Amino acid sequence: MTTLFADTSAPEAQVYDFRRPTTLAREHSRVLELAFETFARQWATQLTAKVRVLSQVTCGLVAMQTYDEYAASLPQTTAMVLCELDGLAPKGVIQFPTTAALSWVNTMLGGQGTPTTIERTFTQIEHALVRRLMDDALEDLRYSLGALLVAPIAVDAIQYNSQFAQAASTTELMIVASFDLRVGENVSTATVAIPALALLPQLGETNPTSSADNARELIDAQLAHVPVDVSLRLTPAQVKPSVVLGLSVGDVLSIPHPQHRPFDLAVGGHPVAGAALGANGSRLACVIVKTED
Repeated sequence: MTTLFADTSAPEAQVYDFRRPTTLAREHSRVLELAFETFARQWATQLTAKVRVLSQVTCGLVAMQTYDEYAASLPQTTAMVLCELDGLAPKGVIQFPTTAALSWVNTMLGGQGTPTTIERTFTQIEHALVRRLMDDALEDLRYSLGALLVAPIAVDAIQYNSQFAQAASTTELMIVASFDLRVGENVSTATVAIPALALLPQLGETNPTSSADNARELIDAQLAHVPVDVSLRLTPAQVKPSVVLGLSVGDVLSIPHPQHRPFDLAVGGHPVAGAALGANGSRLACVIVKTED
C-alpha cells in the first residue's frame, strides 16, 4: 500500500490575474528596490536625529498594485499622509500606524516613548510634529529616487481611515514599498505608495540596455574603477616549517632583499612597480621609482 504525502517544501503559488497582466519588469523592480533601500537608510537617520532614539528602517517588498488593492491591505484606522505631486491628479501616500507616530511624538517631547495601543487622531501639536517629520521624510524620498521622480512632491493632508482616504482612483496603478520600522523598542510597519505614472516613464532611461558590440571597451572601463588592494613588500624569504614553528620574540630572520633595491609595489600578488619608503604627514607612504612592463 502506497501513501502519498503533500510536498510541504513546494513554493507557494502566486495568484495571477489575467484581467490585469501588469507587473514590474525585473530590471525596473531592481532599480526601485535600490532606491527604496536608500530611502530606508535615510529615513532611519532622520528619525534617529529628530526623535532622538536609535532607529532602524528596513525595506521589504516592492510591487505594483491598484490603489484599491493597496487600500484594502491597510488597517482600517491608520495614519495616511497624502502627498501631492505637481501636475498629477493621483497622490502619493506614506502610511504608518498612528500608535507608532504617537510614541515618536512622546519621545520628541521628552517622554519615554511608551507604546500605546489606542488608535486615535492627532492633536494639533501632534499633527504639526508628525507633518514636520513627513516633510523631512519626503526630502529623503526625493533624494533617494533621484531622476526617477521628476515631479515635485509635498505633504497635502493626513487622513486616518484607509477606506475613505481617496488618494487615487480605485484602478490607478501604484508602486508600493513596505518598510519595517524600529524606533527604540517600538516596532511597526509602514508603506510608501507612489503613482506608477510618476515613476515608470523614467525607468526606461534609468536602466537602459547596452549594445554588446563594444563589450571589451565596456569591461575595461568598468575594471578601471574597481578598487584593488596594493601592498608594498620585500623579496620573500624561504624558510623551513620548523623555523616558523620555533619563532619567538627577539629572533632575527634574514630577508634576501638588497638594501639598495626599492620595495616591490604589488597588486593582487603581482609586482607592478618599484617604490621607496617615504611619509605623507603622519602616515607612511611610498614614492614610485620605477614601473614594470
